[in-house]
Amino acid sequence: MQSITTKEHWIPMHAGQLFAKSWLSEQGSPTFQAPIVLFHDSLGCVALWRDFPAKLAASTGRRVIAYDRLGFGRSSAHPGGWSVDFIQDEASIYFPALQSALGFQRFIAFGYSVGGAMATYCAARYHSDCEGLITMSAQAFVDEQVLEGIRVAKHTFDQPGQLARLEKYHGDKARWVLSAWCDTWLSQDFAPWTIDRGANGLRCPHLVIHGDHDEYGSLAHPRHIAALTRGPSELLILENCRHTPHREHPELVVAAVSEFVS
Repeated sequence: MQSITTKEHWIPMHAGQLFAKSWLSEQGSPTFQAPIVLFHDSLGCVALWRDFPAKLAASTGRRVIAYDRLGFGRSSAHPGGWSVDFIQDEASIYFPALQSALGFQRFIAFGYSVGGAMATYCAARYHSDCEGLITMSAQAFVDEQVLEGIRVAKHTFDQPGQLARLEKYHGDKARWVLSAWCDTWLSQDFAPWTIDRGANGLRCPHLVIHGDHDEYGSLAHPRHIAALTRGPSELLILENCRHTPHREHPELVVAAVSEFVS
């Protein structure tokens, strides 16, 4: 792998700080190419991307940026007032702060799981600046398979010692992180949500990646998402793959993204 330079960033917000990290290969250009911005999943954070951002930076030659949403990872604890509009809030409140602090305007949005909806909302809201959208294992709506997957995960984390898996990455925010995911998605208030709500104006090229055995969403989800954009879209269904394509088939995912952004 090429030599990768990493930087850590702290972004002040009214309710605390966001933590972000960026990766750039020795041959990359932070100035002339739009960076790839990673949006993590419901239990995720920068650290849980592991070596994937570095591989993307090396393969694409672009700066890769990931950040911890407020309440997650190394970012400040969430102050409260969490709502079912959290996906829209990420696009309207937190993403612009990230842009300003890290000095970029044009971008490629890459979202994993619920981060896929956040990336989609950003791509649609800032369509004149978004060069491309990549969604991976994203949900398009709330259905029984999504809810059953969350119920199973919630039951697992209720077992003795299991919360420690989250505490390793989120510290004393771990129980809040779990509740923000499970209680929100299982609530009646969130039941009517669909990704379409924030997709108006989506017109950039779109790569949709999904595993054929994803436990949090049938193939109806990526097919629905692929039809959202007015621009060209590509649907990549990975065989023998569950909810984490970037860990289960990292070479295939990196290759697909590299070809897409080139």
